[in-house]
This record gives sequence, structure tokens and C-alpha cells, in this order.
Amino acid sequence: MNEKQKYGQKGEDLACKYLKKHGYKIVERNFHCPLGELDIVAIHKGVLVFIEVKARNTLKYGRPAEAVDEYKQQKLQRLAEMYINLNNKIDKKARFDVVEVLGDEVNLIQNAWTL
Repeated sequence: MNEKQKYGQKGEDLACKYLKKHGYKIVERNFHCPLGELDIVAIHKGVLVFIEVKARNTLKYGRPAEAVDEYKQQKLQRLAEMYINLNNKIDKKARFDVVEVLGDEVNLIQNAWTL
């Protein structure tokens, strides 16, 4: 695992800790399929939540959440649809959250966009 991957893993660990503290039940981490990967899948207040984690050390390239552009959102939506179909969650309400990690600071953006 290279340094970038290690930092990303640390960011996901911090995100999971934060989410659990705020009432999220983590269902799955790092869901892989041929289309790509979902960082975290959770349940929050009865809603299926797909969470993208972005971690950075500095603001040199902007806020971490800014990296979740329209292209990335569309890719995550396709991944979420595949997850929903594979796991028979068609009847569940779903949303997308973003967790940005900047150093040790964690910021949750709920309902960043909808499915």
C-alpha cells in the first residue's frame, strides 16, 4: 500500500468513527464491482446512504469535497444502482453523503446529491 492509499484508508477510518458517533450504521466498506468502488454504505434514520470519502492534507487543491464533481457523482450513482439491485434494496430510500477529511478535521455533507 502506497502513502496515498494509507492516507485514504486513514481518512475512511476517521469517517467511519465520525459516522457511527452520529447515528449511522455501517453496512459495508469498500464495495467493489466491475464499475468501481463505493467507500461506505450505511443506514441513517432508515435511509440507505452511499458515502464518498475524500481526504487531503492541505487546501492547496481546494476542499476535499470539491473533488466529487459531476463525473464522479454520475459514476457513484451507477455504482449505487448496481449495489441496490445486487442487494435487493429497491424499496429503500437512498441518498449520497460526502465526508471530507482535512488532516484530523472531519466534515459531513449530508444529502450532497440525490439518486
